[in-house]
Amino acid sequence: MTLLIIIIVLALIFDYINGFHDAANAIATVVATKVLTPFQAVLWAAFFNFLAYWVFGFGVADTVAKTAHTMEINLVVILAGVIAAICWNLLTWWLGIPSSSSHTLIGGFAGAAVAHAIAVHGFSGYVGEDGVTHYWYEIVSWYKAGKDGGMPSGVLIIIAFIVLAPLLGAFASYLISIWLLNASRKVIGPKIFTVALMIGTVWLVSSLMVPYAEIDKPRFDSHFWSVAFDPHNIKWFLVAFIILTVSLFCLIFSSLNLHQADAALKKMQLLSSAAFSLGHGGNDSQKVMGIIAAAVAVFIHTNPGVHMETWLDVILPNDDLGIKGVMPGWIPLACYSAIAAGTLSGGWKIVKTMGSKITKVTSFEGVAAETAGALTLYFTEHLKIPVSTTHTITGSIIGVGLTKRVSAVRWGVTVSLIWAWILTIPISAILAGIVYFLLSLFIK
Repeated sequence: MTLLIIIIVLALIFDYINGFHDAANAIATVVATKVLTPFQAVLWAAFFNFLAYWVFGFGVADTVAKTAHTMEINLVVILAGVIAAICWNLLTWWLGIPSSSSHTLIGGFAGAAVAHAIAVHGFSGYVGEDGVTHYWYEIVSWYKAGKDGGMPSGVLIIIAFIVLAPLLGAFASYLISIWLLNASRKVIGPKIFTVALMIGTVWLVSSLMVPYAEIDKPRFDSHFWSVAFDPHNIKWFLVAFIILTVSLFCLIFSSLNLHQADAALKKMQLLSSAAFSLGHGGNDSQKVMGIIAAAVAVFIHTNPGVHMETWLDVILPNDDLGIKGVMPGWIPLACYSAIAAGTLSGGWKIVKTMGSKITKVTSFEGVAAETAGALTLYFTEHLKIPVSTTHTITGSIIGVGLTKRVSAVRWGVTVSLIWAWILTIPISAILAGIVYFLLSLFIK
């Protein structure tokens, strides 16, 4: 039990470090454009990091918890993964490199699991509890097909989104920038497009709402408030609110003078940074929830017959067996609190990289980048994919830079960031493997 408690504490410390390591993702553009002071910006971002507790479910947490097969590992594996992730996060923070906290955690967890499989079974095959021959590399859930044709999961999908997340962010921010640029012209075409988009958004979001009868655990006695505050529905409400707010601005953009437009865009940056902070909190806090859930599951498996306290009564969901997940309320509350506290601590070295070194960011570009980043995070969270908020916002900033000209993006800085992204998972995995072997000398 002591080792389990240590893992939970270290996981929350990682969550705190994640907060100040990734604070720049949400506040870099509002600081760079002087919409908020650095202190105001971190307060703003931290508040919405914590507010995500009431917005998001546990889909990403489930994906992270199943990075490795929990029935074939021990607590030392998870401890090694968390320690490696903390070390890599602190190193990249110190160097001012906006690497992915998400991929650090995934890489650490997977690397420690592989090291465990090699230590226990070697490189040859072994017969598992199911009577089937397995190999060391199968301990990691590399790929699992989606249920009923849904989105597949596994480490390979997470690796694929190292490329896809920034590309989605860049593509979305490029389109939003072009939309805003055209809306500033005194012509009817962009307004017709904007009205059509508003109608399409309302129709799409209303069709995706979950009715009261399909909500497993209504939060309120009132049907209306239960539907309005269901995590699935809140996300789509937020998507609609963001798109409709930008649309309303686009309808009046051409009637504003330069000073009025800049003032309005700075106010909209508050909305876009808040939306991104919500996505950051909801996406990254769930990864730590997943690690804690996996640790509890491993503890129960390695200690059969042990009586678990109510506060540690965690059950991982299993769609194949129809088992619904259970997570005590203190776990998400602690995770969202830790990441919010970390964000309050800031991460100014990375703020400088994100806010000025990639491309010069104005209020216009800030709105486009943060809006695109937020929508990308909501979309990937809906698909239960743990993407990097760092990669997403970086891609979004590159996208707005491309609307000016290709040379507006400082590609030398960007290439260095991409190398950091590519190396994060393998370095974290190797580091976690080394930590696992060292810990195994002292913890049996």
